[in-house]
Amino acid sequence: MGKENNPRRVAENEAFAKTKMLRTSPQKLNLVAQLIRGKKVDKALSDLTFSHKRIAGDVKKCLQSAIANAENNHGLDVDNLVVAEAWVGKNLVMKRGRPRARGRFGKIMKPFSEITIKVRQVEEQA
Repeated sequence: MGKENNPRRVAENEAFAKTKMLRTSPQKLNLVAQLIRGKKVDKALSDLTFSHKRIAGDVKKCLQSAIANAENNHGLDVDNLVVAEAWVGKNLVMKRGRPRARGRFGKIMKPFSEITIKVRQVEEQA
């Protein structure tokens, strides 16, 4: 009698997580996303743990959320998960400024971005 369930947005062997309002530029966030694309999740987690990039901690939290979604919501095996896709998008940009010489105004852009991480369960090769 209630509403119908929403159809799944990903395949049966996939799960994803999204983090919004990350206070960094999409270009810098994409450098960290490239670091984990196509890797097994345990290797990706260790790479993010020892990365020197400031935003790597937030990306690690998003990856852990995707792993938890795969295990708890979709019943996937954590040991066989691979980071299938990781993509970055723009969010809002705060505009600030500083007074400059001769009455001018220097624009300072403070960009925000978002990241989506999709994990996929792969079958082990013999």
